[in-house]
Amino acid sequence: MKGIVPSLNTPFDKDGAVDHDSLRKLVNHTVNAGCGGMLGLAVAGEQSTLTQAEKVRFAETVAETNAQRIPFIVSVTAPNMDASLALTKLAKSIGAAGICVQIPAGFDRQESLAFLQDLSRHAPKILMVQDLDWVGGGLPLDDIVYLFDNVTKFSWLKIETQQAGPKYSAVLQATNNALNVCGGWAVTQLMDAMARGVNAFIPTGMENVYVAIYTHYESGDHNAARALFEGVLPILNFSNQDIDTSILFFKQLRNAEGLFKTAVCRNKNARFDAIQEAEARYALTSAMALIRSHSERSQPV
Repeated sequence: MKGIVPSLNTPFDKDGAVDHDSLRKLVNHTVNAGCGGMLGLAVAGEQSTLTQAEKVRFAETVAETNAQRIPFIVSVTAPNMDASLALTKLAKSIGAAGICVQIPAGFDRQESLAFLQDLSRHAPKILMVQDLDWVGGGLPLDDIVYLFDNVTKFSWLKIETQQAGPKYSAVLQATNNALNVCGGWAVTQLMDAMARGVNAFIPTGMENVYVAIYTHYESGDHNAARALFEGVLPILNFSNQDIDTSILFFKQLRNAEGLFKTAVCRNKNARFDAIQEAEARYALTSAMALIRSHSERSQPV
């Protein structure tokens, strides 16, 4: 798994039910865009608003549509261990490549170890830990190394913290590059991350544009990568103000692309006032222009 591994939105119909037809379009779009994998049921997918049954159907639809063309990682973060364990077992049964999970808040090192070991016994090959901290530095480096040394399947760390760039480098150095690191919310520091040798990137939306940036960079054309990324930055300046803005904006973008029938969000905080709507329209126009100029390898099925 390498390169662009987007976090899938959850499409809803006008009545707020999960729209599996649109979800299938999104999965095919993600594969056709040249992505290196996909992540489902994460924060960007409004997973906290989904029932356990809806999560199961979501994962089954993604796995069936993807048909193992690219790695599929299932987020199993849930309100309790039983729900996380059930999703972990499901991920393995449907042929997912791995799981992603946040360690519950307040767990000490030994509690974190026991938690990950319990999931690892039932997990597919990859166990990705989401190191998410909106306002701080996230998991201590010593704890990360300890868990990596003691949980065999713990092979990926998704870093979404303050000062993400230096943390990428610190983790890679402390594990001799054996622990794969990926970034999500810190996509605004994409050039910094690529320079640090980050293994994968987990943005939402504009997949073919991010694939083009990554391809330019990996081929050695850093100037082309930077020039294209600078076209993305004004869009991220609006969308990444906070997670609620991001969720609604990228739903609107999916709708504008014709992938989703609606831009409905269950997240009650994902709302724009009149001025934000005007700014969102401007950002959407810019995003669609970039997307059209970097067409997919083939049209979504």
